[in-house]
Amino acid sequence: MENTEKEKMELPDNAFRELKAGEEYKPVMRPDKVYPEVNTWSVIWGILMAVLFSAAAAYLGLKVGQVFEAAIPIAIIAVGVSTAAKRKNSLGENVIIQSIGACSGAVVAGAIFTLPAIYILQAKYPTMTTSFLKVFMASALGGILGILFLIPFRKYFVSDMHGKYPFPEATATSQVLISGAKGGGQAKLLLQAGIIGGLYDFIVSTFGWWNENFTSRVIGLGQTIADKAKLVFKVNTGAAVLGLGYIVGLRYALFICLGSVAVWWLIVPGMGLIFHHTVLNMWDPSITTMVGAMSPEEIFKNYGRSIGIGGIAMAGILGIIKSWEIIKGAISLAGKELKGKSNDGLKLKRTQRDIAFKIILIGTILTLLVIFGFFLFGVMHGNFLFAVVGILLVAIIAFLFTTVAANAIAIVGSNPVSGMTLMTLILASVVMVAVGLKGPAGMLAALLMGGVVCTALSMAGSFITDLKIGYWMGTTPKKQETWKFLGTLVSAATVGGVMMLLNQTYGFTSGKLAAPQANAMAAVIDPLMNGVGAPWLLYAIGAVIAIVLDRCHISALAFALGMFIPLELNIPLLVGGGLNWYITSRSKDSAVNKARGERGTLLASGFIAGGALMGVVSALLTFFGMKWSVADTWWLNPLSELASLVAYILLIIYFVKATKKSAK
Repeated sequence: MENTEKEKMELPDNAFRELKAGEEYKPVMRPDKVYPEVNTWSVIWGILMAVLFSAAAAYLGLKVGQVFEAAIPIAIIAVGVSTAAKRKNSLGENVIIQSIGACSGAVVAGAIFTLPAIYILQAKYPTMTTSFLKVFMASALGGILGILFLIPFRKYFVSDMHGKYPFPEATATSQVLISGAKGGGQAKLLLQAGIIGGLYDFIVSTFGWWNENFTSRVIGLGQTIADKAKLVFKVNTGAAVLGLGYIVGLRYALFICLGSVAVWWLIVPGMGLIFHHTVLNMWDPSITTMVGAMSPEEIFKNYGRSIGIGGIAMAGILGIIKSWEIIKGAISLAGKELKGKSNDGLKLKRTQRDIAFKIILIGTILTLLVIFGFFLFGVMHGNFLFAVVGILLVAIIAFLFTTVAANAIAIVGSNPVSGMTLMTLILASVVMVAVGLKGPAGMLAALLMGGVVCTALSMAGSFITDLKIGYWMGTTPKKQETWKFLGTLVSAATVGGVMMLLNQTYGFTSGKLAAPQANAMAAVIDPLMNGVGAPWLLYAIGAVIAIVLDRCHISALAFALGMFIPLELNIPLLVGGGLNWYITSRSKDSAVNKARGERGTLLASGFIAGGALMGVVSALLTFFGMKWSVADTWWLNPLSELASLVAYILLIIYFVKATKKSAK
């Protein structure tokens, strides 16, 4: 009987293609049968995964500006522990574990892309203060809002558009969950890669045996070119970022790096040449240095990055325009249900039941009221007008951008939430200044508003992956939706604590934590809230670039994202993406290439999870005064960069060799 059941545990042949006329998708778990899903086992493991991966993702995101989606490693662990415990019919439980645990990446992205900007600006404006409660509230309320806003769109994305969207991360995660007997071996490989990647990054962050970057400044000629021509090459040699690049893949990584090359190797040197003897400070009087006297990094920070910000904002607007019909369709469906033309889920098959729209509507209203109260009493000091304007901005922007976030995840598996949040901050700053809220108080309010919106959009994008996995497997959507709220609260509490720990340990202004998105937020909001103005011309240039790229059917979002993330964090994505292409195309046997590619995904996931988790351990050791690093002096020596390159090459060689074992 068990063998028969196992034979049925496989995805149908129409799982990844469009359905023919009259054809129906039949999930792995039969809709007319009840399976174990929500129980003590799945909830406890889900919470544990949410805590662990929230801590890991927060560290990695603040370190390199990229938050990994934890769905794949959590799914591997879920399958591994279920196999070890010899649990029967555990597929539904594993989906719930993954769904609760995956809240980590969503909440972390929403929090760390915005809220560290408060700490960054505190160095300049000491009156700007925050607390764990404010960070927790912004993250938790934003996550809850994102869940509620997405549920009405579930049917469209996972069912109506079946086979039309690739859902790369959901596909990979589903393959892991359905693997069954392979679960133990996959979990073992993930652990092995996690140990290697974790030790590699731990050695760098804790002991500093080699530099974390390799740059063209390692030789005298490179230093001269950087000083004179403003041209520099930089690559972060960490294991976690390499793994991230592998999962992103060559195509998406190439678009990101093209944006990075455009700003670092064309715009920055060009500005250094054209404005060599000019002080460009029309929008920022604090800039008193001539462009020619700046380093490439300073030109990027003061000018180049703003072009990327404009590009990201415009790419988000274009996404809303393209998604308008989807938005109208969801609103129409909700209206029918409220009028009683739909049902509350009791007449539907188990695999089609959502939380009733009436409950969603009530929950949304209550959540918005709580956010309004948070703004009124916790942020805006009782000013009713400011709070009303704030809640209107948050509700409208979060709802409109929900489909953009879900659409991006469904197509490329990457959520452009940082770009959409930048546009939110620009709009919020302009509007709040217009109604009289300015200065440090206005910055704090806008950033907390941005935190709510950013987390809502991040959660919406992440949750559509979970719901698609559930659709393929045959779990009950209503159960996924209900328990997603618990994962959100746990993740919000964890990321708030980790963020405050890292700030106290390193400080967001020390340079040891890049926090590129948060720095971009701070750079945008500071001039706007002080009446100094903003680099609108640079924003406009970026917007025009995005429009042109979109018309040429090139990913404007990926390109613009590359324009405002530092070069050293983009090049490793290209290295990892190149590895992905190399590993999956070397053999003439497509089955061998596929097996190697899947093994590479496991190794990359291990690098990401291990590197990030050991980064948190390193931060804790530093926090408690246990520091053994020689980086302060050794990293000034060019040999430290050569050592970094050697270590990086050895890591890549291990990665390639480990993937080939799958072909045997």
